[in-house]
Amino acid sequence: MRSALASSLLVVLAAALTGQGLTVSELDAGPLAAWARYDFYGLSAGIAVRPTGQGRVAVSGAGGAVDGQAAVRLEATAHFLVTPGAKSGVSPYGGIGVAYMGSRGRRGAGALVALLGVEAAAGRRRGWFAELGLAGGLRVRLGVRWRHFPTWWS
Repeated sequence: MRSALASSLLVVLAAALTGQGLTVSELDAGPLAAWARYDFYGLSAGIAVRPTGQGRVAVSGAGGAVDGQAAVRLEATAHFLVTPGAKSGVSPYGGIGVAYMGSRGRRGAGALVALLGVEAAAGRRRGWFAELGLAGGLRVRLGVRWRHFPTWWS
């Protein structure tokens, strides 16, 4: 009985969240730097989806260098957008997630990610973004974000 009730509540909650608003898919690219035990500098690319009005789930990968050695950095984050439909101005957001960084000369390491970001007009098809966060050290990511909106979005 409890299992059936819990399943029903999850279905209702999922339907309510997906029915709340704008579903958007996104691509982004730009430089990333992380200053921690080993400093990382590289170029990142990411994909994301906004399944609900104010939420975004993102994954990104960056290729770069640590101490002159080839390195990779992978991240998975969840964001809360304050003004997801803004057509002008700056839209702030915050996020949490996980990251992994590995290189040829160093053992790989994971870290928790906490970030704050701003993006140009989250309700437009293209705009810049800037993120500052903590992920085993200080992390900065800049770039351009391209968004695909439903056909009804003007």
